[in-house]
Order: sequence, then structure tokens, then C-alpha cells
Amino acid sequence: MVKSASQGGSAMQEVAISEFKAKCLALLEQVRKTKKPIRVTRFGEPVAEVVPPGPAAAEADWLGSMADTMEIVGDIVSPVMEETDWEALRE
Repeated sequence: MVKSASQGGSAMQEVAISEFKAKCLALLEQVRKTKKPIRVTRFGEPVAEVVPPGPAAAEADWLGSMADTMEIVGDIVSPVMEETDWEALRE
């Protein structure tokens, strides 16, 4: 049984869970086309809401995605310690 429920001034279609099970694909297509959500009920109590998807996010290019997020402070080429402090170089 399909009903319209008023919520905050906007009507939301309500569908019994048994009907949703039988007509799932058609109801999903309806939500996609109309951009209006559907509330699924069981014994008159809401159990789920089917909402249209948000706008598709553009796929970001990973190259350069970290640009301007770090700052190099100091010398990054020279060793951290003096060569005289290295145990491997001691005789």
C-alpha cells in the first residue's frame, strides 16, 4: 500500500515493506527519476528511507593532489648526524 506522509510541509511517499520487496527495482528507479525519497514501513512504523543519490563527485587526479599541503623547513639533503658520530664508520 502506497501512502503519502506529510513531513515538515513536504509529502514523502510511504511503502509497506512487503510491497517494497515485490517492487524494489521499480521503486528505486522512481526515486532516481523523481529525486523524491520513499519511506519504507513495517506495520506502519518507518524502517528505512530510500533517498536519491547526491551529485556525482568528479574523479580527482591523484597527481598533484598534495600540492601546497606541506612546507619544507631546513636542509633535507644533509645527514642528520655528523659522520664522526656514525658507529659504522668507526674502526
